[in-house]
Amino acid sequence: MTSPAQTEGAEAAEVLEVESTPAGAASQAKDPAGLSPGQLMWRRFKRDKTGVVSAFVVIFFFVIALLAPVISKLYGKDPYTLYGQENIELLDEFSIPTGVFGGVSGEHWFGIEPVLGRDVFMQLLYGMRTSIYTALVATVIMVVIGVVIGMVGGYYGGKVDYALGRFTDFLLGFPSQLFFIASMPVVTAAFVRPDEETPTALRASAIVVVLSFLGWMGLSRLIRASTLSLREREFVEAAKIAGASPWRIIRRELLPNLVTPILVQATLMLPATILSVAFLSFVGVGYVEPTPDWGRMFAIGGSIYEQDPAYMFFPGVAMVVFVVAFNLLGDSVRDAFDPKSGR
Repeated sequence: MTSPAQTEGAEAAEVLEVESTPAGAASQAKDPAGLSPGQLMWRRFKRDKTGVVSAFVVIFFFVIALLAPVISKLYGKDPYTLYGQENIELLDEFSIPTGVFGGVSGEHWFGIEPVLGRDVFMQLLYGMRTSIYTALVATVIMVVIGVVIGMVGGYYGGKVDYALGRFTDFLLGFPSQLFFIASMPVVTAAFVRPDEETPTALRASAIVVVLSFLGWMGLSRLIRASTLSLREREFVEAAKIAGASPWRIIRRELLPNLVTPILVQATLMLPATILSVAFLSFVGVGYVEPTPDWGRMFAIGGSIYEQDPAYMFFPGVAMVVFVVAFNLLGDSVRDAFDPKSGR
């Protein structure tokens, strides 16, 4: 006859034995108890192979864009030299690159540009650098404006929320693409005389201002809706009772709980902003010669695609890969933050 104490001792030994086995260790590793929300998010994200691959692709683009001057020195070429004018063998009598696929060779990996004969590989790297980092600055400004206006309107409510809401609705009524095209010359003309060349720094600042002006409204509405639900929660009421100021409540209580929608929305806004930067250059109101830019490369390729279709291949593939990877990354980040996700 086995006593209850002996039975309990045997069961405890079996539990210890199971936990000491690899299977027990695996089950223990899968237990999410004790992990912070950030650790749980990172755990879900690592299991998403699409998200991990997309993250590596996005990081790769950012790194090579940042290191474009270093790559230029190692490669021995730059985006401004007219190699086709220096070497008449690179262009034919119609100013079209000789050789296969737009002049691809060991000297010019992606070929050369028709007419002027600049190196396409260097044009692409510096064009990515221009578009990506201009869009990054504009996106950061849009996120800051959208978060501040959304949180202030959602927290205070009443007349403040009404005024900010009507202002947001007013800006949403602007046709963004037409506004970009019409406002860029006005912004640059306000600081530069018609007979002077617009500095690249001023043109970049104008692009950032124009894009930021009409890019924050969607995020603002999202943050406002989240703030309206959070301000009625117990921890906010407790902070009010404790005498915390509205600014402290917004900064210490509400903002940490809004990190998820902010981060997810920012990862979706950046590729859209890159396309907007390229669009402005494509229609001739963004970056102009000789500044390398993705949109300007598409504009040149669109004018000579019948004579040299290879010129648009490399910038087109690069933009498609980057935008798709960033959108997939945004979806993966959203799924990783969502506790109800099945990933």
